[in-house]
Amino acid sequence: MFSTITKRLIEIALEEDIGAGDITTDSIISQDEAGIGNIFAKEPLIVAGIDLARYVFFYLDKEINFKPACRDGDKIEKGDSIALLEGSLNTLLKGERTALNFLQRLSGIATLTRNYIKELGNNSTRIVDTRKTTPGWRALEKYAVRIGGAYNHRMGLYDGILIKDNHIACSGGIKKAVDMARKKAHHLLKIEVEVQNFDELHEALSVNADVIMLDNMNIEEIKKALEIIDHRAIVEVSGGIKKENISDLAETGIDIISIGALTHSAKAVDISMDITRHNICI
Repeated sequence: MFSTITKRLIEIALEEDIGAGDITTDSIISQDEAGIGNIFAKEPLIVAGIDLARYVFFYLDKEINFKPACRDGDKIEKGDSIALLEGSLNTLLKGERTALNFLQRLSGIATLTRNYIKELGNNSTRIVDTRKTTPGWRALEKYAVRIGGAYNHRMGLYDGILIKDNHIACSGGIKKAVDMARKKAHHLLKIEVEVQNFDELHEALSVNADVIMLDNMNIEEIKKALEIIDHRAIVEVSGGIKKENISDLAETGIDIISIGALTHSAKAVDISMDITRHNICI
């Protein structure tokens, strides 16, 4: 179910942590001792990454019995169990940190995203992420955003046309950039243009941009821009987005709010794992 990149990322994380071997665990725990583990929340959170945690232990030992106590997307409280494990005590100790690192990071993104989503109320505006992701983690972090209830912007440079300020500066203007992009784009691709002022907005409209990103505009500027656009393009707002102004932004009637903070500023949540020796050897 995981991409080759994701599997390799998990394997690299384990190689990074275990290296040539866990000298502590291997010194004091024999290979035939059984153990039980409980992964649990130490604060309220939205769970994301259960299958990743499962794969960490599966990669080390296919005999580990991993039983999820909840599902990705569930809101759980402090003390609630996320998963119960049974099998080699040696393996449980070796996989603990790596599994928790994935769970804490992805659940942190899902939790932050859900907090932003709450501010929308019943508004139909979509919150989306950006490409401001941890190198190598993009697919996972964007998955966590979806688990939190938001949507993904383009996955990379390969699946969407977004003409930004540097493209405009390097190509000689919005019209030139859009014309060149349109000549090479297939008929299913939309063209999005980032604008920072009303002159650029008018130019983007003149070349029939499909999506217009209003970058770092305040509420009054956004309202004026919406009047000018008059439903001729999908409207995205980006820059300076805070949880406190989500509701006001959505009330203007914009279609999309893109928030880089969902991934680049999410704080890992607190998740722990208790491990004990089983009374039966394996």
